[in-house]
Amino acid sequence: MNTILTEKLSYVSGYRENRQALANFILTHEAYFPELLEHCFSNEENYSHKACWVTELVCKGKLTWLFPHLDFFLIKLPSLKNDSSIRPLAKVCELLCESYFIKKDPKTLSQLNDAHLEKLAEINFDWLISNVKVATKAYAMHCLFLLGKKYHWIYPELKHTLEQGFAHHSAAYKARARHILKKI
Repeated sequence: MNTILTEKLSYVSGYRENRQALANFILTHEAYFPELLEHCFSNEENYSHKACWVTELVCKGKLTWLFPHLDFFLIKLPSLKNDSSIRPLAKVCELLCESYFIKKDPKTLSQLNDAHLEKLAEINFDWLISNVKVATKAYAMHCLFLLGKKYHWIYPELKHTLEQGFAHHSAAYKARARHILKKI
């Protein structure tokens, strides 16, 4: 992909303002969003994680843009291996779950079907038990807590997983796990 977006991604750095500038560009040029998603899952060392950073910010502004690409997004999500790519897209999963379960946004309710929600549960359980950074695990815990409102089998599994992982993780993990366990 040798395009305007590829060139713009090459200049993105970890600075929030820098990532936000490209997100603002995408937010004013919706036609680039599908290509941005393609970059997220390209596993191209120089662009993939940057595209994920920008996708998180775009989805915070226009989550509905993801809806036509939900199948692609959820199928490709487990293929990510880089923590810098996984964390921002775990946040996007949390945005989807919050929009569905907390905000009860009619657009989200009409777009996320049972297959999507079940795939979200599967992906988030995988993150919770795999070797990813604590931020991703925290987003996964919250997603699973929300998904457990619809799928009652999730809470016993989530409780068991959190209790098992409690002894092996950081203080941040333990604090978030305690918070979720109290809610269950």
